[in-house]
Amino acid sequence: MPVHPYFTAVFSGEGEPFAEGPWDTSGLAVEDTAVDGPHGPVPVRAYRPEGELGGAILWAHGGGFRHGDLDMPEGHVVAAELARRAQALVVSVDYRLADGETTLYPVPIDDVHAAWTWLAGLGELADLPIGIGGASAGGALAASAALRARDVGPRPADALLLAYPFAHYPNPSLDWALYPEMAEVPARFGPEDVEGMVRNYVGRISDVPADALPGAARLDGLPATRVLVSEYDDLRASGELLARQLAEVGVPVETWVAPGMTHGHLNHLPRLPEIDESITFLAKGLNG
Repeated sequence: MPVHPYFTAVFSGEGEPFAEGPWDTSGLAVEDTAVDGPHGPVPVRAYRPEGELGGAILWAHGGGFRHGDLDMPEGHVVAAELARRAQALVVSVDYRLADGETTLYPVPIDDVHAAWTWLAGLGELADLPIGIGGASAGGALAASAALRARDVGPRPADALLLAYPFAHYPNPSLDWALYPEMAEVPARFGPEDVEGMVRNYVGRISDVPADALPGAARLDGLPATRVLVSEYDDLRASGELLARQLAEVGVPVETWVAPGMTHGHLNHLPRLPEIDESITFLAKGLNG
């Protein structure tokens, strides 16, 4: 299908802007707190559904490593809906953002892993599955934190839930068949954009550490993974390559291409069926 007209309207200024305002959190207990981390306290927001828990998910929003917070829809709305749909305690982590100078890799990963360490240590979750997930740059951080959890604990993740992850540098090329439709996409990630993200996050574009963008890391031993990609997204190729890499080393992986969607579509309210289905696809990965 072509690029969804919703996104053409949004980026032209003629449609609904990025979702703002309150989101219905009825049936959820929402609490802001902070956990200890190697660089100081890490703010987190917990979403607890009513009834017996089916597990837990640590969630990391996107924003190119330099933008984003707990209130953006990709953080707040997605976390709330994951809590509802997976009947899970969802903890959204407000990791420190890279600034290209004083806050660089591995600080954001350290913050996400600190939140993971706290969540994994909750006694009520000892016998329940715990997943880790994130969107875009947050997907890279989630995968990197899952690698660290695999290697140093305190317990490995039981599921990895990735939405349009940015997992490689250089970014892989898209299939040529997508190029005519990609010309209609209002927001693109060109080579300079990708290079700028990596410089701001790592401080350089050479000798990039393997776990900074985890497509270059050893991936065996990661848990069953769900990879959501947007149909019209320059970073789609990274998510699909990561899925192939995971499958090659024996990690169970499921991929879903959100039709007509552009990068960051989870940063919009799930009123469109495709956005709603994207969240459901991720939620099913916890117990899937």
